[in-house]
Amino acid sequence: YSVPGGTGPSSDAGWGCMLRCGQMMLAQALICRHLGRDWQWEKHKKQPEEYHRILRCFLDRKDCCYSIHQMAQMGVGEGKSIGEWFGPNTVAQVLKKLALFDEWNSLAVYVSMDNTVVIEDIKKMCWCPVQSSSVAHSSAHLHRSALGPNRNTAGLCPGWKPLLLIIPLRLGINHINPVYIDAFKECFKMPQSLGALGGKPNNAYYFIGFLGNELIYLDPHTTQSFVDSEENGTVDDESFHCQQAPHRMKIMNLDPSVALGFFCKEECDFDNWCSLVQKEILKQQSLRMFELVQKHPPHWPPFIPPSKPEVTTTGAELIESTDKLFELEEEFEILSV
Repeated sequence: YSVPGGTGPSSDAGWGCMLRCGQMMLAQALICRHLGRDWQWEKHKKQPEEYHRILRCFLDRKDCCYSIHQMAQMGVGEGKSIGEWFGPNTVAQVLKKLALFDEWNSLAVYVSMDNTVVIEDIKKMCWCPVQSSSVAHSSAHLHRSALGPNRNTAGLCPGWKPLLLIIPLRLGINHINPVYIDAFKECFKMPQSLGALGGKPNNAYYFIGFLGNELIYLDPHTTQSFVDSEENGTVDDESFHCQQAPHRMKIMNLDPSVALGFFCKEECDFDNWCSLVQKEILKQQSLRMFELVQKHPPHWPPFIPPSKPEVTTTGAELIESTDKLFELEEEFEILSV
């Protein structure tokens, strides 16, 4: 890892584990989208072009859409300095913003607010045509080179946009509240599940299932060498896959701050997920892990589906121009007081 401008950390050791877990969850969503949930990697087996294209999204290069460089840089807009540890909610917000620039996968990324998933908003987001818009401040943190050749096209999306649904939760104060455990386990059983992001303080893991009262997880803490694509466009992919058995930990040792992930390729997958939540999660009469509501809460700000900002300047010019914009806004506020 090297920070844009050539300064800063040369490795993600000590701070990049939650970013890597976010990459794992997103990669699983893209595999479900293009290769199917039943697809499995086999060493030395020829893989379809979509597989190689997914891999190229995650290479440790500034010009790859979901590289650790892009995630760390987009995290600056979420108040995280490069080299600072992310929490589950921050990585979810970063993936939501980066997905706006990814036209190949064309994902709708919904991150729930206040432990509440709003069905109306998700349907609006997944069916709504994507219109081009004026430059948003978050785009200042995305390198122009990562936008690809289609960076200024903003076509209409036909049909349902595949949904990546992320639900950040706090399942207790200092420790996980046992009342949530059954519902938490139930989420892993759902066919739409992408597992969960979480871990221990400053130690992130990607949870993929459970066995009894133990969670099964992948651990990103093995530092590996940088891998680049070959001249023919393929990637030496062995280090991208789990070479050893997943780890296990007692569910009560989990930090209460987590983010659940789900992928719904079609609208019927989302409708089925809503039914399962009603049946398995909302049956709790006491403390519910999260809420699922049909209509947008009236006391919330209006829901506007996010759209890709137009980027016609370099990152440096864009940062400069947005800084000037904020200065003008401040002047306007002073004048109107």
